[in-house]
Order: sequence, then structure tokens, then C-alpha cells
Amino acid sequence: MQFVAEGVKRGETVLYATLSESGDELLAVAETHSLALDESAVLEVRPSEQDLRPEGQYTVFHPAEVELTDRVHTIMAEVERRKPSRLVIDALSEVRMLAKDPLRYRRQVLSLMEYAPENCTVMLLDDRSSRYADLELHSIVHGVVSLSRLSRDYGRTIRRIEVTKLRGSAFREGFHDYVIRDGGVVVFPRLIAAEYGDEREDSSPASSGIPELDALAGGGLGRGTSTLLIGPAGCGKTTLALRWLIAAAERGENSTAFIFEETIGTLMGRAVGLSMDLTPHIASGRIKISHLDPAEVSPGELR
Repeated sequence: MQFVAEGVKRGETVLYATLSESGDELLAVAETHSLALDESAVLEVRPSEQDLRPEGQYTVFHPAEVELTDRVHTIMAEVERRKPSRLVIDALSEVRMLAKDPLRYRRQVLSLMEYAPENCTVMLLDDRSSRYADLELHSIVHGVVSLSRLSRDYGRTIRRIEVTKLRGSAFREGFHDYVIRDGGVVVFPRLIAAEYGDEREDSSPASSGIPELDALAGGGLGRGTSTLLIGPAGCGKTTLALRWLIAAAERGENSTAFIFEETIGTLMGRAVGLSMDLTPHIASGRIKISHLDPAEVSPGELR
């Protein structure tokens, strides 16, 4: 729906052909995510109320001989009339069940793809309900994008997206986290360290503002490096970290702190008790503090 809504936003002609959900259901979901879709963009190709009644069921012919052909022709006729630049067919599982025969299924999908107008981008949806992998279908499409859900023992389910095939493109392989929010899907591409060069302009050490501590660290922490503060609870790890953040803010530098165990209010209250008021630096934007729940944030989202 985001793909189709983006086409509407760009002034393109779009068509969302649904063979499973009703048009009203799709439009209700689109409205929930504030996507610019109306009934004119949706083509509902589902069994009619008459077809679902017992007297409307076929007893001589297999449904594939009648229903599949009718539905495919309906989609083709609407594509011919509208000539969309973006076409979505949801979902192929309905075509697969009606076709019954793998060869017929492949040919029907090919006909849907090839009948699309020139420069029309076709998106096919499949719920992977088949017991067998549609490797034949993968071979006839230009790209394959796989969505999956990874359950955890505790916390939010992790959603991942993987581009397994994209002809003529150098795509980023591997799994990438994504989330579904109000407004649609947000993807967090997998980070590759080699793509981020050394862009440091200042090579001077990062001072903590405590001369004795800087002396122990060789004049301060080296920029672009990682340092681990370890020790039991109450030994001052958070206090030392805040000291570096405040020293950076006083030098006019920006810094960010991600906290997991305590709330922002508790952290700021503790800092005030140690004469380290973070409020002016947060107000100026020099320091940004984010409270994260590890059970509700995927690894890719933390970037």
C-alpha cells in the first residue's frame, strides 16, 4: 500500500488488485496509516456473494477452469483500461489454489506480468502458504524481496527483510530489520563499517574535564575509538560517562547517550545531585539522551 500510495503522491496512475481481502478492509488499513488511497485505486477481484452460496458452486467444472480465467481476465481488462505505472496483485496464493497445476499457475502469473503496460512496475504478493518453495516463480520475476518474523523468548518480535534477487542491481545482501509504525513500514538497512571512513577533523583527545582522569587516559580518549567502563554497581560508571558528555558540550561538541536501566528523569536528577546539570545542554541540543527498552528495540533500529 505504501508503494501504491507513493505513486498517487507522485501523480502516477496506480492499481491495487486484491484477490483475498476486500477493498473496504484495505482502505481501512490505509486510513489507519494515513496513506493516500481511495476506492478508485483498488480493484476487488473476489468471489461474489452468489458464488459463495451452495447453489452457486461448480459441480461439473473445476474452479480453475472458470473462476481463475474470469479473475485474470478481469485484472487484464482493468489494466488495459487504466494503463497503470504501478500495479499490485494481492495475493498469488489465491491464483495458486485456483490453478492447481504448477504449469497453469506459472503461465497465469506470466500472463499477468507480461500484459502490464511498458514501464509499469508490478508487485506480486505471496503469503508463502504453499508447502513448496515457488522456485519456478522466482525465476521469472526480476526481483524477490522476502519478509520474515523472528520470535524471541521475551520482548517484541523482530521483523526482517531480505532482498534475495534483483536483476541488474548491486543490492545489499543479508537481513535488514524493519518495523511497522503509524504511517507504514520503516526499514533499517544493515550497516557496513567499511562504508564509513575516517572523517575526523579534530585529532585532539576527547577530554573529560578532569585533568587527573585525562592523565590516566594519556591526555584523553582518542577520537574515533571505543572505551568500555566496567565495574560493580555504584562505582561511578555513569558519573564518569556524564562527565565526558558535559565536557564535550562545554567545548561546543554534540554528544548522545543511550540509557537502558533508568529513566531520563532519574538520570538527570542524579546528575544535579553531583553538580552536573544537564538541562541547559539538552535545551541547546548539545546533549541528547534517549531511553531505550531492549525488549522493544531491534538491533538494526539502534543506529
